[in-house]
Amino acid sequence: MRQEGGQPLVVTLDVGTTGVRALLLDGAGALRGQAYREVLPSHPAPGLVEHDTEAIFRATRAVLEAVLADGPAGSVRGLGIATQRATAVVWDTATGEAVHPALSWQDGRTAARCQALLAEGLFVSPLAAATKIEWILDRVDPGREAVGRGRMRCGTVDAWLAWRLTGGRVSATDASNASCSGFYDFFSGKWDRAVLDGLRVPQAALPEIVDSGGVLGRVEVPGLPPIPLAAIIGDQQAAMMGELRLAPGEVKITYGTAAMLDLNAGPAPLLSTRGAFPLVLWRRAGVTEFCLEGTAITAGAAITWLRDGLGVIATPEESGVLAASVPDTGGAWAVPAFQGLGTPHLDPSARAVVGGISRATTRAHVVRAVLEGIAWRCREVYDALRADCPHPAPASLRADGGAARNDVLLQLQADALGLPLERPVVVQAAALGAAYLAGLATGVWTTIGDLAHAWQRDRIFEPAIGADEREARFAAWRRHLDAAREGGGT
Repeated sequence: MRQEGGQPLVVTLDVGTTGVRALLLDGAGALRGQAYREVLPSHPAPGLVEHDTEAIFRATRAVLEAVLADGPAGSVRGLGIATQRATAVVWDTATGEAVHPALSWQDGRTAARCQALLAEGLFVSPLAAATKIEWILDRVDPGREAVGRGRMRCGTVDAWLAWRLTGGRVSATDASNASCSGFYDFFSGKWDRAVLDGLRVPQAALPEIVDSGGVLGRVEVPGLPPIPLAAIIGDQQAAMMGELRLAPGEVKITYGTAAMLDLNAGPAPLLSTRGAFPLVLWRRAGVTEFCLEGTAITAGAAITWLRDGLGVIATPEESGVLAASVPDTGGAWAVPAFQGLGTPHLDPSARAVVGGISRATTRAHVVRAVLEGIAWRCREVYDALRADCPHPAPASLRADGGAARNDVLLQLQADALGLPLERPVVVQAAALGAAYLAGLATGVWTTIGDLAHAWQRDRIFEPAIGADEREARFAAWRRHLDAAREGGGT
C-alpha cells in the first residue's frame, strides 16, 4: 500500500464462524475497501463443529493483503480485530499452529461434561470455550506437562490470532472475549480459579485480559506492514459498538451463522432467568460495561443449508427473491434448530424441523418458512432479554450481519417483534466496531461522539401486521417447538 500521508486509515478484521472479512475505513468513517474469504467449519458428526485454523489464517492474510493493496493513499494507524468468541483453540507456542482443530462455540460434544460440572457446583455453558479447551488438552496433553512448561497456550480465536499476527509477542484477550470463555470471574474481572482448577487448565496458559481498545503490539507477518494491533473485541460486542448501541436498554440483532441479540446493560451485569447470558460489553480505559445476550443458534446457517443441504437456492441472496415471490408460507413452517435451541430453551439436543408441507408446497414456501422461523426464534430471544431488563424498552432495534440484506427477513422480523427495525448502510457492524475502537486507541477519533456521523441508516422496516395477528401467529409457531425438542420426532 502506498504511504503518502493523507487522512488516517484504520483496517479491521471480522473473523467469523463461516468466513473472514477485512474493511478499510478513513477518518470520516467511510468504507474505502473490503475483502472477504469464506472459510466454512466442518461437521464431522451430528452436533460436532470444528474449524481449520490454518485455513482461517490463510484467509486472514489474504483479506488483509487485498484491502491494503487496493486502499487509497494514506496512513494506516491501527488494526482492530473482532472474532467469533467462544471457539476453543490450543496452539503450539513455537509455531503458532493449533495442535487440534478448533472446537466451535456451536460444538456440543461437552454438553454432558457441563451438566456434570453443574452437579459439582461449577456452571460452565456448553456454548463457552472452557470445557472444549479441557477436551482438547485431555487428548493432546492429558498430564498438562506441555501447557505447564509453556509449550502450548490456550484461548479463544482472538487470543490465538493476536499471537499469530504478532509473531508470538502478544498473549492477550479482551474482557469481552474473556467473559465468553467460561473461565471469567465477573466479580473480580479476572480468571476464575475454581473453574481453572476444576478443568485442570493452568492460568499461565491463558492470555492476559486487556482493554478492548489499546495498542498491544505490531503485526509481524511476512508480506504485511507492521500495523499496530490496537483493538481486540468479541464480534457481538463489536457489533454493538458498530451500531452505536451505547445507552442501557438499546438492542441490536446480528444475523450471522447464528442470530445474536444483545442488550446494553450499562455498568452492572444483568442476570437472566430465561436462558440469556450476562457478558462484558467492552472494557475501555479500565472501565467495564456489560450486556445481556441471547442466541438463536441457527440463523444464517439455515440459509446456507437451503443452498448446500437442499440445493433449493444457488446463493443466499436468492432466498429473499424466492421468499418474496409468495405471499405467505402456504401452511409450511420451520423451526431452525440445526445445532439445538439457544435462548430461552438451552436445549442442545433439539434438531431442526420443517412441517406443514402439502403437495402444493413449493421451494419458495419452504424458503419463506425458514426465514419466518428465524424471525420467530429472534422474537423468543428478544422477549427473554426484556423480561429481566429494568431499562426502558428501545423504540427500535438495529440489525446487521450478512442476512440483514434480506428485505423479507427484516420485514418478517419487524412483524414478529412489533418494533421498527433499522438497517445500516454498512451491515458489517462487527468489523465496524473493531475499527472504531482501534481508531479511538490511535487518535483517528478522539471520542465516541466523533463517531455519531459514521452510522448511516439504509432503510427502516415498520411492522405491517397488528398485535392480535402477531400474537396468534407466534402462538401457532410455538406449538411446533415440541417436535424440534424431541429431536425432530412428532
